[in-house]
Amino acid sequence: MLRNKYVRTIIMSRVLLQLGVWVRNFAILLYVTDITHNDPFYVSLISVAEYAPIFLFAIIGGTFADRWLPKRTMMISDALSACSVFVVLLVVMSGSWRALLLATLVSAILSQFSQPSAMKLFKQHVPEDQLQSVMAMFQSLSAFFMVIGPVIGAFIYNHYGIEVSLIVMIGMFTGSALILGLLPKDAPEQAGKSRNGIMAEMKSGLDYVRSSRVLRNLGLAFAFAGLAAGLIQPLSVFVIIENLGKDRGFLQWIMMANGAAMLLGGMLIMSKGKAVKPQTMLAFGLLVSAAGTVGVGWSHHTALTITLQTLTGFFYPCIHIGINTLILRNTEAGYMGRVGGIMGPMFMGFMVIGMSAAGYLKGVFSLFAVFTGSGVLFLIAMLILLPLVRAKESGRQSLQG
Repeated sequence: MLRNKYVRTIIMSRVLLQLGVWVRNFAILLYVTDITHNDPFYVSLISVAEYAPIFLFAIIGGTFADRWLPKRTMMISDALSACSVFVVLLVVMSGSWRALLLATLVSAILSQFSQPSAMKLFKQHVPEDQLQSVMAMFQSLSAFFMVIGPVIGAFIYNHYGIEVSLIVMIGMFTGSALILGLLPKDAPEQAGKSRNGIMAEMKSGLDYVRSSRVLRNLGLAFAFAGLAAGLIQPLSVFVIIENLGKDRGFLQWIMMANGAAMLLGGMLIMSKGKAVKPQTMLAFGLLVSAAGTVGVGWSHHTALTITLQTLTGFFYPCIHIGINTLILRNTEAGYMGRVGGIMGPMFMGFMVIGMSAAGYLKGVFSLFAVFTGSGVLFLIAMLILLPLVRAKESGRQSLQG
């Protein structure tokens, strides 16, 4: 895979982007908590700046990514991210820390244009039998930075302060743009040919998803999986405190075990998973998540909880790798951006709904009841995919209807 110049170059770019994003996330979070004395309003605004662009700009960014040349789009997005952080650095040095929220917002918005362009290049230049391995490589990269990203971000901020953290971000975003310059020049045909207006093209993307049985089922399964993930995400600390009777600081060890297992799972799929159909992999990942989630909510034993978290982490890459592979295989290159812009908010939107309801549901019912409900939602997502698991992959024709 790494012999493919597109894969190799985009991977190197994403390494620098991941470093920049994790430094951004943790340095800004720690600085804002320090400067505001843990004011929950401003701390929550960081999450809003990070996630709101996914809802507001994913479909817009995906539509423009389908219209524009992918290499140029990614380079300009990374360069603009670096410029925005530079402006924020100047403002922060003058004494206004609230501009930090703007740095998070701008880079999050620009990523909605850059990410679908990368998927478009993979669709065009990676053989179909290698797509699943490429997605596994990307999942492994994300899992790796989930483990070390917080450590790096916190270390740079704690030792060098917010100004150096911002300079590191500028360097990472600029480096990513320069690396992308190594890609072959965009061919004119890589730009979308349709010029019917943005609203018409967004509607065309929605119609395209509705016309595909695979994409319809994926979107529905994505929504249930997002709701399931959102219900349990804010309650992990209560598993540590109520079920295991430990200090909340123990949560970091659970998360590290989960992240390390995700990394190993992604690497295994990358090397051995080519023979497994992506829909089978996705359904199995959802089934393991369903069983593991119920088990974590029920367990009062530390060793069992860690084992279950490690097991679900190991198979969690099956979900995202399976979904991304199916999207890449069953979406025409001219629609890649819009399909991604529809699918992403499906997961994130329902995850936010789940996160919003988690605390209330725990108070009304119990921790175990919420985790069980989450497990049932994962199971429903798996059942939605069963028709795809049974169906043979027979090309685009079998996926319409």
